[in-house]
Amino acid sequence: MCGIVGLFAKNTSIKARLGTLISDMLEVMTDRGPDSAGVAIYKNNKLQSIKLTLYSSRPKEDFVNLKRFLASKKIKISMETVFSSAVLYVSKVHIEKVIDTLAVNFPSIRLVSKGKKIEIYKDVGKPKTIVDNFNLRKMSGTHAIGHTRMATESAVTTLGAHPFSTGYDQCLVHNGSLANHNSLRRELIRKNMDFETENDSEVAASYLTEKMDNGADLGQALKHSVKDFDGFYTFVVGTADGFGVLRDPIACKPAVLAETKDYVAFGSEYRALASLPDIEKAKVWEPEPGIVYFWDQNNG
Repeated sequence: MCGIVGLFAKNTSIKARLGTLISDMLEVMTDRGPDSAGVAIYKNNKLQSIKLTLYSSRPKEDFVNLKRFLASKKIKISMETVFSSAVLYVSKVHIEKVIDTLAVNFPSIRLVSKGKKIEIYKDVGKPKTIVDNFNLRKMSGTHAIGHTRMATESAVTTLGAHPFSTGYDQCLVHNGSLANHNSLRRELIRKNMDFETENDSEVAASYLTEKMDNGADLGQALKHSVKDFDGFYTFVVGTADGFGVLRDPIACKPAVLAETKDYVAFGSEYRALASLPDIEKAKVWEPEPGIVYFWDQNNG
């Protein structure tokens, strides 16, 4: 039942309104998943730094203590906090040291995403709660994907909410259920992939990351998944440059795409797209089963 939305901006007008538009789309999907919700938003980053999105159940205490600790180690960072999340800007030379510091010294702070462009905001609750708590409507960016969850495979927690990010500037949202996720998880663990949850969607994200870490592009990784995944799914996968869409070979889960000269939009249902600007002029279609669709900033 989960709801997925995505928006890829082709011009500056849509980029400036991205947060508002993706928030409207996500809130329309509330009845498809009231348990938890989240958004991955990709923003241009002119700095030579990596962004770490962090989550804490006690943010006021943890993020202040983290900033002080890193300063004591003479590691220069900048930090932006909102509700239970923080975005940490870290130079490339210090990135692994900071990640190790989080694991060893601040286990109550969890790393949600890492990359030059990606930021992920997610939590337990309905989409409007997440939109309001994280001030998503005020954000701009190049593209975004969102998810509202009805839990089937694992507990309702912030870490179990979508999107899942398992590689630099990569994330995945999923509607469906993978029957063979336990066997795939064991195989990926043998390949040194780590897991935070028992969620089958995290397995899908890790699978794609492992393929891409070993030379595949997103399209190739998604094509491999059609052969290796047993179950029903619609995926939307974000990268630094754009997003890709894939439905299982029998297209069990609903999906609709719309494209205009200004944007590409995805929704689990058309009503998620209905309020977008000039939607009446859009090319609207249902993505074919087992076919990979992808849009990026370089090729449109």
